[in-house]
Amino acid sequence: MSGTQPAAIIAIANQKGGVGKTTTAINLSAALAELGHRVLLVDLDPQGNSSTGLGVDQSDRQVSTYDLILDGASPVSVVRPTRVEGLFISPANADLSSADIEIVSSERRSFLLRDALRQNEMEPYGFDYIFIDCPPSLSLLTVNALVAADSVLVPLQSEFFALEGLSQLMLTIREVRQSANPNLRIEGVVLTMYDVRNNLSQQVEKDARETLGELVFKTVIPRNVRLSEAPSFALSVLQYDGSSRGAESYRALAQEIAGRRGLPARKE
Repeated sequence: MSGTQPAAIIAIANQKGGVGKTTTAINLSAALAELGHRVLLVDLDPQGNSSTGLGVDQSDRQVSTYDLILDGASPVSVVRPTRVEGLFISPANADLSSADIEIVSSERRSFLLRDALRQNEMEPYGFDYIFIDCPPSLSLLTVNALVAADSVLVPLQSEFFALEGLSQLMLTIREVRQSANPNLRIEGVVLTMYDVRNNLSQQVEKDARETLGELVFKTVIPRNVRLSEAPSFALSVLQYDGSSRGAESYRALAQEIAGRRGLPARKE
């Protein structure tokens, strides 16, 4: 990490499922690690797909993000390295599915993840980026992610009605800004599952750029077989097929994010 600059905490959120949220969480994290950054991926989705996709076996998730948030577990007992050098994960298991009910009774119910990620024990890791893979709902877990984060990255599937689905998320972000996290901003919107041969993809891109302007990343993530196959081998697409269009697009997105934040690659 450059100097004492704290980690950039970015929630990856969209309450609609199947938009490429976890694919983006895994591969963007891996691409930034490839650039030499130290990255933590916090799996906040009870389905645990980020954990599975990065090769964390179910039997190796006895201590998970749930314990970090609800039981005050030390990051040392939760955070573990992945097969990708520089990329660490706080894994998820099914315990998180009941977290919403348990969080409700806590006085600091919206701040539990923020408190966990900002404790002193996180400092020795020297993370440059912390990504939070949110559940596909606007639950208390997602609110925890938005309160903990500096910014929100929104994957937007290139399909009909894609923009309409954004309105509820934007409303939630506005509410969090007004109450618990006034500095929360939109990191950007990334178009996913983009098919250049499809007129609909091009129309969604045109509408998104007209509506959201500079918030939309220049990089678009294509529909790519390698991206779909990689998780079943518990690999990021960069490890699975580093020369694929999917891998190249996430490298480009990583460069774009690092460039916006003034965090150049550490590796020559």
